[in-house]
This record gives sequence, structure tokens and C-alpha cells, in this order.
Amino acid sequence: MAKLPILMYHHVTVEDGKGLTISVENLEKQFNHLAENGYKTFHLKELLKLKELPKGKNIVITFDDGYVSQLDLALPLLKKYKLKATFFVPLDFLGKTDTWNTSSLEIMTLEQLKSLDSKIVELGFHSFYHKKYTELSNAEIEADTRRCLEFVSENGLRFSPVLAYPYGKFPKEKARNEIFKKTLKINGIEYGLRIGNRINSFPFKKPFEIERIDVKGEFSLLKFRQKIRFGKLF
Repeated sequence: MAKLPILMYHHVTVEDGKGLTISVENLEKQFNHLAENGYKTFHLKELLKLKELPKGKNIVITFDDGYVSQLDLALPLLKKYKLKATFFVPLDFLGKTDTWNTSSLEIMTLEQLKSLDSKIVELGFHSFYHKKYTELSNAEIEADTRRCLEFVSENGLRFSPVLAYPYGKFPKEKARNEIFKKTLKINGIEYGLRIGNRINSFPFKKPFEIERIDVKGEFSLLKFRQKIRFGKLF
């Protein structure tokens, strides 16, 4: 089985980055590394159609929370280095700020989402209300998921059937986990992404527990290279 690292980014800044915030300077160094070393990027919807990955180096780039900074700073770099990415968006916050986090960082508007080039950026779900699924009932999770689907349909958006769990949290107790996965499947979701910091094998053994590498703003290029090769570093 082929190895497939999936990167997870959040806010991008022109200043120094730390934690969930990465500087545009470091982001460019990382994207340049991927391009120079022949990494092929995929949208998740493309993976749904594949039984195996092409030979060579493959990777998926994802951004959570739909920040305006992703449009302003990450998108130009994706274009420059001919890379693709998936933007996971919490739909209740369009045109607002990230009240679950800093309450100051702006989220893209509906119009800005529609302006994104679908050849470069794939849109995916990040729930509607950005609440931890571990703190919601199964009925509340289903209601949130249905609201996402309704909103996308009502507003003429094109979203792939993929969902990144807010905070990376999902029900793990066996019986509840089965109901959780069934709920997502019934509503047409085909991939669910957590964090985990491990390299996936493809095809995915657990399509509702796909792991991502949490790229921190303070990572050196060396550490970034190690993470996309090994995942967790001990």
C-alpha cells in the first residue's frame, strides 16, 4: 500500500508564526520543497476515484477554518508552485470571525468561497457550528451535518463529500462510533479527517479516521521534511 501524508494548516500571517499560525515565508519554503521534490498533490474527491496512487511522491494539503488569510496568502503560493489544496470551512462563520479561537481572525465570505478556482482549491466541510463532536449527541451531529448540506445546496456551493472534524475530535467509544460513521455515510460523507500525526496508507483502511500532520508555525524546514516522511517524531 502506498504512503500518503496529509498536511493540516490553519491561519497564515506575514509575521512570525507559532502553533496553528504559520508565516507566509515558512509556508513558501514548504511549498517550494514539495514542488522541487516532485510531490503530486490531490484533492480528496480525486482519491475517491482511485484504487491506487501513481508511483512517486504523493501528498494532500489541507487548510482548516476558511480564514481570509488562506485566500490572501496561501492561494497565491498554491498557484505559484502548481499545488492543490482542500479548504475545510465551518459554514456558520462565513463573513465572521473565529469566535471559537481568537475572535479576531476573519473567515471568508460566501462570495469569496465562490471566487476560489476549483482546479486549485477543493472545498470540504468543517461542520456548521464548529463544536466538538465528542460533546454533541448523535442527533446533534446529524442535525449539524444536514445543515451543512442544506446551506451548500441553498447557496450554490460546490463541496466535496469530505469532513474535517472540529478540533480533530470524534466519538471513539465503539457503539457510538459506529452510529457516528453511519450518520455520516447516510448523509453522503465519504471521508472523515482527524489529526493523529501519522502517515496514511492508501487506499485508506479507516476512511472516517484519516490522519493528518499538524504543521506548526515554528517548524524548521528540516522538521517539516521529517514530518512528511515519518509522521510522529519521537
